[in-house]
Amino acid sequence: MSGDQIEILLVEDDSDDLELTMHSLSEERVGNRIFVARDGEEALDFLFCRGAHGGRDPDCRPKLILLDLKLPKVDGLEVLKQLKSDPRTKALPVVVLTSSKQEQDLVRSYQSGVNSYIQKPVDFDQFRAVIKRLGFYWLLVNEPPPQMAFHGGTQDAIRTRG
Repeated sequence: MSGDQIEILLVEDDSDDLELTMHSLSEERVGNRIFVARDGEEALDFLFCRGAHGGRDPDCRPKLILLDLKLPKVDGLEVLKQLKSDPRTKALPVVVLTSSKQEQDLVRSYQSGVNSYIQKPVDFDQFRAVIKRLGFYWLLVNEPPPQMAFHGGTQDAIRTRG
């Protein structure tokens, strides 16, 4: 991982949830580099290096995306669909971190390719424990996708790289 590569993309529009998540990540020392997108459009612009993020290195991908569902401009489910339908971002691990208790959100998230779905606990200590476990698994235990996974993983990509 290069020195400027982010570890976590946090997509959250609610100020209180954002503050609580950032505090929990900091307290538990989960993720040194975190980029925050306040809506779905900004998240997509960041990931696809367009708009205000047009000069960003497309090979500098987050190790993990924490994605809220109820977002302005572009909702979380649409962000998820676009990420999972594009070979440049399909392999990125995405964890939905939402307050939604609606079964249809859970079903649609998994149908769209989410890697994990976590309902935000209301209790601060429980929330902090969830963030700690989440960060430990996704940033330390889980093996991140290799670079080849972002080129479709085809034999052609293997041949052109090798």
